[in-house]
Amino acid sequence: MPCEGCMERDNVSTGATMEFLLLGFSELLRLRVLLFLFFLIVHLVTLAGNMMIFMAVVMEPSRPPMLFFLCQLSAIELCYTLVIVPKALLSLAVAEGSTISFLGCAVQMHFFVALGGAECFLLAAMSYDRFVAICQPLRYAAVMSEGLCLRLALLCGLAAFALALGLTVAVFRLPFCRSRRINHFFCDVPAVLHLACTHSYAPELTLLAACLLLLLLPFFLILASYLCIAVALLGVTSPVGRGKAFSTCISHLAITLLHYGCATFIYIRPKSSYSPARDKAVSLVYTNITPLMYPLIYSLRNKEIRGVLRKMLRRKKTAQVNRDTIRVVMCVW
Repeated sequence: MPCEGCMERDNVSTGATMEFLLLGFSELLRLRVLLFLFFLIVHLVTLAGNMMIFMAVVMEPSRPPMLFFLCQLSAIELCYTLVIVPKALLSLAVAEGSTISFLGCAVQMHFFVALGGAECFLLAAMSYDRFVAICQPLRYAAVMSEGLCLRLALLCGLAAFALALGLTVAVFRLPFCRSRRINHFFCDVPAVLHLACTHSYAPELTLLAACLLLLLLPFFLILASYLCIAVALLGVTSPVGRGKAFSTCISHLAITLLHYGCATFIYIRPKSSYSPARDKAVSLVYTNITPLMYPLIYSLRNKEIRGVLRKMLRRKKTAQVNRDTIRVVMCVW
């Protein structure tokens, strides 16, 4: 039963015409210009870094499984930042906040949750790749075939999008209070749930179920893979061999800790502990700083990525030399 002060949604057109107001950083009016410039630069560098890795791997004729998964991860990060950051920059540019339609808010939430969930599942697939590489090195090429990698990537995306759709539908079927002011810079799940005019625990149970499937299930798969890897490394007598095997996992471990640290803090907790200011600060990290760190981690810690980037730069340099040579010849003629 709708509670007192909830918006009437008896007709079909209400959802289409209703709008939310994203307050963004309206409490930081004096810092708006500085924050806008900072996050614009971070956004552009993030796009450039992930695009460079994506293009470098796509142009590589022979792609090992880890490079294939990193390419998928870069594509997810590109979409992830494009879904969130432009609206956040707009909220910084407009002092009183920016509006977003009911449908636009639902679409943004769906893609945000779906892409974040796909990243969780993909991190689990990457941990399985490391498990096979270290624990079953002789069978690695046979097990991690191109077909299996494609099926895993497709399964990660479809599962995340299906679960995100269920969560989004459950959230936006709730009655919302007349105050349509979302104290956030995008339609995050806890911020929208905070506007729901209901005292039942059903919305929290829906969010908890989604978190169990999108966050905890991949996390336990990753944990199981690394427990098996740790047991296998205990049997390696050579410190050099053990260090070399572990070094192949550092990049993946760093990305996993970054991703799960922020996501766990935001989503695996009761609604009563919701704090808009704290949530916005943490959200700034995992929607801006974390995606920026990923290309740096790939390029600094992953030898395969460094090799592919060097090849791409050499090809670009060679192409530039060829173009200059053609121009000289044309001028002579």
